[in-house]
Amino acid sequence: MNAPQTVGIVMIEDDEGHARLIEKNIRRAGISNGIRHFTDGTTALDFLFNAPEGPALNGPALILLDLNLPDMSGTDILVRIKAEGSPLRRTPVVVLTTTDDKIEIQRCYDLGCNVYITKPVNYESFATAIRQLGLFLSVIQVPEIEA
Repeated sequence: MNAPQTVGIVMIEDDEGHARLIEKNIRRAGISNGIRHFTDGTTALDFLFNAPEGPALNGPALILLDLNLPDMSGTDILVRIKAEGSPLRRTPVVVLTTTDDKIEIQRCYDLGCNVYITKPVNYESFATAIRQLGLFLSVIQVPEIEA
């Protein structure tokens, strides 16, 4: 039996300050998994589906997804990841965004997101939310990628 592969974390977040805060607080929660950070959807999708070290070709991942990206909407990325026949359709996606619009939240869950977290505006609340996310990441089971 193969040893379980380490789950890579793919963070798609265009705000560098938010990205640093997310990574710092995931580390504070004791999560040491590798984190790949992308600031736009095009590069992130290319990595997810085509890169030899990316999840579609190299095994399990967890995706942290901002909805407001410079080149496309995070929901477009979610649609691609969760599409019928996508090798990543079972990959857990955590939406981390400033949008707390009920319609948008419902839409993301309908499209297959696993967790929707609204970024608190306040620094301390945001840091606390991310540490709690880190605890969540430490206990969830991530399915293998389908060949």
